[in-house]
Formats: sequence, structure tokens, C-alpha cells
Amino acid sequence: MHTERRLRSALGDYQGRVLWAEHHESHAASAFYPSPFESAAILTIDGVGEWATATIGRGDGNDIRLSHQLQYPDSLGLLYSAFTHHAGFQVNSGEYKLMGLAPYGQPRYVARILDEVVSLRDDGSFTMDQRFFDYMGGLTMTTPLFEARFDGPARAPESPLTQREMDYARSVQDVCEEIVLRMARMAHRETGATALCMAGGVALNAVANGRVAREGPFEQVWIQPAAGDAGGAIGAAYLGWHRWLDQPRAADGRNDAMKGAMLGPSADAGQIECELTALGARFVRLDEEQLIDRTAELLAAGNVVGWFDGRMEFGPRALGARSILADPRDPDMQARLNARVKRREAFRPFAPSVLAERADRYFDVGAESPYMQRVVPVRQSERSRLPAVTHVDGSARVQTVTRKRAPRFHALLRRFEARTGCPMLVNTSFNVRDEPIVCTPADAYRCFHDAELDALVIYPFLLLRRENVVPPATPVLLPQEQRPARAGGRRLGVETGVLLIAAGGLTFARPPTLPTLPMLPGGSLMIAGAALIGVALLRGSLLDPLAATLTRLGTAVNRRLSPVVLTGIYLVLFAPIGFLRRRSRSSPFRSRPSGGTVWTTREAASRAERREQLTRQV
Repeated sequence: MHTERRLRSALGDYQGRVLWAEHHESHAASAFYPSPFESAAILTIDGVGEWATATIGRGDGNDIRLSHQLQYPDSLGLLYSAFTHHAGFQVNSGEYKLMGLAPYGQPRYVARILDEVVSLRDDGSFTMDQRFFDYMGGLTMTTPLFEARFDGPARAPESPLTQREMDYARSVQDVCEEIVLRMARMAHRETGATALCMAGGVALNAVANGRVAREGPFEQVWIQPAAGDAGGAIGAAYLGWHRWLDQPRAADGRNDAMKGAMLGPSADAGQIECELTALGARFVRLDEEQLIDRTAELLAAGNVVGWFDGRMEFGPRALGARSILADPRDPDMQARLNARVKRREAFRPFAPSVLAERADRYFDVGAESPYMQRVVPVRQSERSRLPAVTHVDGSARVQTVTRKRAPRFHALLRRFEARTGCPMLVNTSFNVRDEPIVCTPADAYRCFHDAELDALVIYPFLLLRRENVVPPATPVLLPQEQRPARAGGRRLGVETGVLLIAAGGLTFARPPTLPTLPMLPGGSLMIAGAALIGVALLRGSLLDPLAATLTRLGTAVNRRLSPVVLTGIYLVLFAPIGFLRRRSRSSPFRSRPSGGTVWTTREAASRAERREQLTRQV
């Protein structure tokens, strides 16, 4: 409710226009506008945004139009999250673990899902029997009926994995892939386009993406690197630029506009040196050729290296800017990385980063995969040579690296190939379990110690573990430009003064039938209010300390009160709806057809009308 006010305040009491973009339209814009295509079909799939859970549309030039959508509570993202929860992983962060676990399981529950839980249509639309799910009216993803039909209660987090959880993963993954493939075919039929753009949280399912690229009807597929909700920021900005400002868009059919997804912050050599020195690090500065050659030498000798270079990646994948690198030929490397470095589950696979010009020799990749978004088969002849990046089902989530997108990382791969004959490296995100990817040099140095890496490269510096055995003792923060806090004394004085004047006026308008209240005389209130306004306008800074104190108090109260208010709204408004939904097995929002499509068509608004929709208020 306070988004617009907070935005205006954070921008220095900004008085201009604020535009509002729909959740799935932002996903669609993030998928199409940076893509290399002049025109393309668009498919977005996630948990839920407003009421939509999936949309189909088309992009042409600098415009996009969404034509079909699925509506809450029927959601592929929430179906996948329900099985994530039941397998003992955390919803909204553990879904990728379920995808990695799937090859260890059997599709034992697929028929049960499609017969009892999901009613799937040929066009990829579906309904879900909400008696199995509790996300509409409760605090968990699943109900006792789900437990009864899927062999017991949810696995306790961190408890040992059993074959049941592996079969959960395989079954819901198979269902997910089938639904996404059908949705892609529906998008092709509706738009007639030869290219497809995808976004939304489900578009981070690299196994499903690989099948769409190999088996789907489209000649080309492009997926937003930050396909989840973070990427909606890109889409919202593009909607403002192309729809509201009607700016032109150029696409050459080959190169996307994401700049390799290297859109994050960076640090120059002077800043890096200051931070490392403050942390007590021991390091050496090398020129580019020396640094790349020394790193390739360390990797070829079996060392695990942290690699920090330039701007940080935007999105969930490490793409050669904030990466942990290792030799993919080492048969013990996967176990070592999972157990000692990342400290995560043993079944989790690792991705290879390979020279784009060599990728087809090792992988059935078909086209470039610069953003590590597709799982592809490893060629049979190469699987035994690449044990650290070949998953149990013979697949790998590949990143193809070009000189244009990542020149230094490309040079490192070439140097490693010159030493070993292998044009790829294990590439996993530069973090340990349950931590975000490192962003600053100080982050990298701490993770270097926490993950027990053998070496750390923060271009143009090299650090070796044997010379940096003492971890940093005190935190060092990056210097950042920050807008000074606005104390707001003038505003506080004016607003309080107006209230006092109004209160004083009300005392004169009090009906005689009301009892006299113990308060200051109305005239005194009005005089005090006028005086306070005068002080605020002439010397507002005198009231700044009071305003700052009240702001801190209000923030503290709000933090404690907001969860209570939101919980009350949830229990009063949404819980009864969910209860009725489960009791009636029909949606309180719309009718549920037993056959035919469940896609709903969106209103065919003109471009001018869609432009004006960006100005609506919440």
C-alpha cells in the first residue's frame, strides 16, 4: 500500500509520474526486449503474480501483447513447490535441488499426479484439485490428503534422503516438462512465431528448457538469464522505455542485449588492494598474461580456485565473474566440491563452462548456451572423461563461453586447454551453502577462507591459501554512496501544526450536547499550531532530531505491527476462501470446466490503452 510513497521519498520527494507494470507482463518484457529476435512468441510461467500463473503472448518490434493466461490457484510453479516442500526442501529456494535430485528417482508418482491431482489439457492448461494443497488457506503447501496419497508426511529438513523423495523429484519433474512442452506448442500455434522467449521462475528449470529447445516446435529459444522475479525489474524498465516512451528497438537475430548478464557492481584495482590490505591478506599483483597462465597452472594441478573478475553477474548463475573453478576431469572433484567447498548435498551436480567453439564436440548443445539455462546430453564418448560435470543421467547444464561476452574467462579456458587438452572447467557459484554469491572483494576473501579454496584470483591479484591461513577478524564494508537520511523536521512541524489548528477549530464547532473534554482551549491549540508551522518554515532543522526519533520509533512499531495486521487480513479474508475452495473443490473466483482449455483470453486492448495501463494506481 505504501510503495509509491516510499519510492517518491527515496528519490528525494520525486514529483513526477510513477508507472506500474503487471507481474507477468514484466516477465514477458524481460524475456522479449533483450532477446535477439525482431518478433517472437512469449511464454512466462511462475508461481503467481497478481492472479496470473502463466501467460502466452507475442512480441513484435518494440511492443508486446499477452493474449492468454492461466489463473491462480492453478499453478505449475506452486505444484513444483508443493513437492519441494514435501521432499524436505525450502520453498522458493530448494526447487533447483529437486531438479538435481530427479535423475536418481523413478517416475513412480506421475500417473497419480495426472490422474488425481492435475487435470492436464493438450494445450498445456490444467486445473489442480485444491484438496491436496494448503497454500490458499493455510500455512503449509500440502494437506493431510496429500500425505495420504503420496506415502506419508513431508520429509524433515536435513534428514536423510530416501528413495521416496527421489521418486517425488523425478515424478514432478516429468510432469513439469510435459506441461512446459505443451505450453510451448500452444504458444507456437497461437502466434505462428519461429522463435520463443521465456521468463518466470519455472523458466529456471534448465532440464525443461533443454527439452523445449530440442523437442519443441521453435527454431530458436531465448530465456532471460534472471528469469525469476529479480528479472522483473529489467522488464518493468523496458516497458517504460519502449511502451511508455515509444523508443525504438533493434534486434539483429544473433546477439542479445544482456551483455553476458554482467550487469552488477565491480571494483577497481585500487579499491581491491585497499580492501585486501585492510583484511590482512597476502597477495601478489600480476599482469593479465601472467595471472591467466598461473591460474591455469593451479587448476591443471588439481587446485580449486575462486575467480572474481569485473562486474558481477545478474541472476542466479555464476557465469565467470563470481565463480569457483576446478578441473572437470578429476573423478573425485564433485565429491570434494560438495563436501569440503560448498558443504552441500552430495547429489548436487556441477556445471561445465566450455569454449563455445569446442562445445559441440563434448555436448549435444545445438546452439550457444551463454547463460547456463539448458541441460543437454553429454556425448557418450566423453562422459567418462568428464566425471565432475556429468550428472548421473549423462547430462550437464552447459555454459558456452565466447571472447565477446567474457574475454578474460575465455582466455583462461584457452590457456587451460593448452595445458591439458580440455577446453572447459567446472564452474559453480562463488559461495558456500545458504550464502549469496560474493559481491565485493571482502566477500570473496571471506569465502576464500570459509570454503577452504586453494587460491583466489581477484583480478589483477592472486592469493594462495598457504600464504593466507589466518581468516579476517573484523568486517570491512565497501564504501558506498548513500543519500543522507532525511530527518524531515520541516514536514513534521507543518503537518503537526495543521493538525493542531484543525483540532482547535473543532473545539469551536463542538455541539453543546457533547460533554466538555479535558483539553486545551481551541484558541491556544490554533496559536500553538500556527507557531509550530512558523518555526518549521523558518528553522525546520530545529525539529530534525524530533523527526528522526519519531521515524525510528515508527519504524520499530511498524516492523512489529505489520506482521500482526497482515496475518489478521490473511486469516479474515483469505483463509475462509481457501476453506471453501477445499470443501467445494471448485474455485470461488471462476467456474472450472471439466474439459477443454483452461486458458483465459486477455482483453485485446489497443497499444494506446496498454500504454495508459502503466499509469494505474494500486
